Amino acid sequence: MNAKSFVFFLLAAVLLTTALPPGVSVAAAQQPAAPPPVVTEQSSAAAQEPPMPPPEAIEQSSATEQEPPAAPATAPATGIAAEVVETETGIYYTVKKGDTLWDLSRKFADSPYVWPDMWSDNSQITNPHRIYPGERIRLYRREDLTQMKTEEPPEEASVAAVEPEPLPLPPPEEAPELPPEPLQEEKYVTFTRIDQVGFIRKPAVEPHGEIFSVIDDKQMIATDDIVYIRRIGDHVLVPGSRYTIYRTPVKVWDENSGDYLGFQHYLLGVVQIQRTEGKNYAMGKVEQAFLNIRVGDRLMPYARRSADLPRRRPAEDLSGEIVMAEAGNLIIGDNVTAFINRGKKHGVQVGDVYNVFYEKSGRLNPRSNRTITLESVDFGEFIVLLTENATSTVLITKAQRQIQPGTKFHTP
Repeated sequence: MNAKSFVFFLLAAVLLTTALPPGVSVAAAQQPAAPPPVVTEQSSAAAQEPPMPPPEAIEQSSATEQEPPAAPATAPATGIAAEVVETETGIYYTVKKGDTLWDLSRKFADSPYVWPDMWSDNSQITNPHRIYPGERIRLYRREDLTQMKTEEPPEEASVAAVEPEPLPLPPPEEAPELPPEPLQEEKYVTFTRIDQVGFIRKPAVEPHGEIFSVIDDKQMIATDDIVYIRRIGDHVLVPGSRYTIYRTPVKVWDENSGDYLGFQHYLLGVVQIQRTEGKNYAMGKVEQAFLNIRVGDRLMPYARRSADLPRRRPAEDLSGEIVMAEAGNLIIGDNVTAFINRGKKHGVQVGDVYNVFYEKSGRLNPRSNRTITLESVDFGEFIVLLTENATSTVLITKAQRQIQPGTKFHTP
């Protein structure tokens, strides 16, 4: 082909390309036209149907209808969620090296001072100061989680705010005079664990019975266990009657005065007598276990206490000291029960509120040995739960610093 023919051919191709409709190639245009279709009844019916989309559109639409959108991948649990396991009975944690109930309480309950509650929920822990790696402990009960969920406030529906039209005010002379609001001298607080609170008493409570065996020879007795109870003295164990299980671990003295205050009575649970076997022993079922119950623990008649306490200022000025924490821990903080060296004979009543304070002495003149007592500073508060003759059991409701045995208190 010479140059003139090549130029002519190139020009014809350009003209043909510009004359074609969009989307049609030159090769398709050069193909011979297909013969007209033969019209039949079937093809006539098909002619009335809407045109089919191109194959690419069909494949794309079918793929869209058959394949649902992929669900986002769930991120693995991290932080605290990766350290706990939720079961039908609650949330559990496996102890690691270096863990203590104090640290776990601070980590999972936002306060280290509620560790006694964690201890009481794990009856397998005999000594709260010794937990071992690999041991599984319960952080929350299932009923506690359900209660926390039900206590969450419902979500408020989004409603368009409408400003009400102001109402006309009545004339001042027509406004009724409201009676003065009565002053509330007492407010009540509720302490649901009141039946679990122990006390110091002199002399000790006279026991009515003693646990001497348990079905299956368990080392630690828990709720719903069947126990065998030996009768003590002339006391009769009546079927259907309830008793408080207790222990007297230590004798308690006032460290400053040296006075003997009595035996500490540590409450462990409640048992109901099922039946008696002769006059010597009876069988009972543990209705509730507050702490670990063992063979040798004793029984005294159960007396239900009111969980509603009147919160009030003491009638008389009084001062004293905190003797010890009920659980024996040396550091006392919020929501911890403790004993004080003042009781009924000193005028202490259930519901009285006292302030814990700090004071020290100092020398105004550094060249002189004479010291003076400086102004005291209140840093805590407690409310009286139970009263005995010379002692009382209290609940620490506020502690801005650590409270220790020997810390002083006074009337607000």
